[in-house]
Amino acid sequence: MKAQIQKLANLHKKDTFSCGQPLLDNYISKQASQDVKRKLSVCYVLVDDEQTVKGYYTLSANAIQKESLPEELSKKLPKSYEDLPVILLGRLAIDKSFQGKGFGEILLLDALNECYKLSNQLGTIAVIVDAIDTKAQEFYEAYGFILLPSSGKMFLPMKTIEDLVSNEH
Repeated sequence: MKAQIQKLANLHKKDTFSCGQPLLDNYISKQASQDVKRKLSVCYVLVDDEQTVKGYYTLSANAIQKESLPEELSKKLPKSYEDLPVILLGRLAIDKSFQGKGFGEILLLDALNECYKLSNQLGTIAVIVDAIDTKAQEFYEAYGFILLPSSGKMFLPMKTIEDLVSNEH
């Protein structure tokens, strides 16, 4: 069995997806296609040979208030910017049948690589995530994401992503 990452399309079978988080299960089966059509996000899916979705992530444009960043980061930025451009990694989930096999890392690194490519075409200083629980928070922390206590979001500077993706190649 080989898995591939593709942009979500009508041919992908998503109704049986189950990661153990109803919010994430419902999103892929009921809302993801509509969000893509409305240009609210882009959804990438990890599919098996039968085009069954075994994992996914979403990306969208976002902004974060400069005051929510740690001082060591915010002091390096121009004072005139209140809101800073970032990419939101909105959701990342792996089907229970694929959990514990490294596919979360594969999807995360693919997402960060996509974000890095986008940052070279459009100004973005970081990727942010809203970790759904402490297990997810620990997962993101292992890749260098920084918790922003004021917002509850996690932040990974584009420079860190550049280092991560260049080490992958």
